[in-house]
Amino acid sequence: MKKEFRMENLECAHCASIMEEKIRKLDGVNSVSVNFILQKLVLDAEEDVFEDILKKAVKICKKTEPDCKIVIK
Repeated sequence: MKKEFRMENLECAHCASIMEEKIRKLDGVNSVSVNFILQKLVLDAEEDVFEDILKKAVKICKKTEPDCKIVIK
């Protein structure tokens, strides 16, 4: 399952790289892209664990850059 999310307050390209690296290491993640310029997260993960991975990704982003937010609709 592949989904795209808008990000808010992502202010550091290096932080985006760190987020991407940490999310990529989660079990069940097929691919991930955190684009600093477009303020966008593209996550491709196994469908049965997608929601759990997304929750972990949100935590990783908050820990890496506390003001950053993944917009989930």
